[in-house]
Amino acid sequence: MKSLIHKYIQEIQDTHIESFKDRAAEVEAFRIRFLGKKGLIADMFEQFKSLPPDQKKEMGQLLNQLKTVAQARIEEFKSFVEPLEEQSVHHDLTRPADFVPMGSRHVLSVVMNEITEIFSRIGFTVAESVEIEDDWHLFSALNFPPDHPARDMQDTFFVEKEEGKQEVALRTHTSSVQVRVMEHSQPPIRIIAPGRVFRNEAISARAHCIFHQVEALYVDEKVSFSDLKQTLLYFAKEMFGEQTQIRLRPSYFPFTEPSAEMDISCNICGGHGCNICKGTGWLEILGCGMVDPNVLESCGIDSKKYSGFALGMGVERMAMLKYQIRDLRLYFENDLRFLSQFDNIV
Repeated sequence: MKSLIHKYIQEIQDTHIESFKDRAAEVEAFRIRFLGKKGLIADMFEQFKSLPPDQKKEMGQLLNQLKTVAQARIEEFKSFVEPLEEQSVHHDLTRPADFVPMGSRHVLSVVMNEITEIFSRIGFTVAESVEIEDDWHLFSALNFPPDHPARDMQDTFFVEKEEGKQEVALRTHTSSVQVRVMEHSQPPIRIIAPGRVFRNEAISARAHCIFHQVEALYVDEKVSFSDLKQTLLYFAKEMFGEQTQIRLRPSYFPFTEPSAEMDISCNICGGHGCNICKGTGWLEILGCGMVDPNVLESCGIDSKKYSGFALGMGVERMAMLKYQIRDLRLYFENDLRFLSQFDNIV
């Protein structure tokens, strides 16, 4: 054992870091060979236990010397290798760059923010409210008759519908926000109500059970239909370009009278007719009208003194027209191939 210890001491002293090719790996292998739990020195200490008592003093001193020499040499190796490793990690300019992809806003958020910004320029402020609504704010205050189809289970997700109790449902439009604002505010009122709505519809390329709306409400003295028309023209030109034209077609909504649907000239073909506008040159984008006096009275506003207009649009449809998206389901599938197309949109 004595000669073997001297051999190992000499080997350790004769080993130099310059002889290692993969320095970090070979230093670790050197450490494991001599100082590992199953290394040479640990094995010799096991043999030391079975030596005669008269040899233990001398062999013990030699073993401790071997261990000390090995530990000192390994520390010397580490002090040489570690700065080189640190330098190679932080200062090696030849290493390839690791580009981390940046996230971006969802296209629906982009369009909703754009709509909000356009209306904010002409004095509209944002109003928000709950997504689970009672029958009064969702239907009755908005002049929906008791037999209106929107009250049917086919169109509405009812949370609570019991005989003798007020029905509670997921809101089918953000018009309920308008009711809550009118109940607690006096004119002039000029708000937009962006938010998520729910309808019990089959999911397809053209329909979804979840979608987003932005509605606007303006109530004041002497508000006329011409005010509504000018607001709509301003919005269309800001959203789709200065060349955009609008037209209004008579329609019906329980909460407005008179009511209209608004079309814009097709921004794909310039109004000449294409497959997007089905050859008509026009695209429907929103519904609007003058607030029905019954709605104003339901909310505690004097309809003889005040009048107002309201309008509402689907954000998904606006995004479809603006960016030529043909399938509503793409908005909700979180497919990065679709979402990454809008990375550059602010």
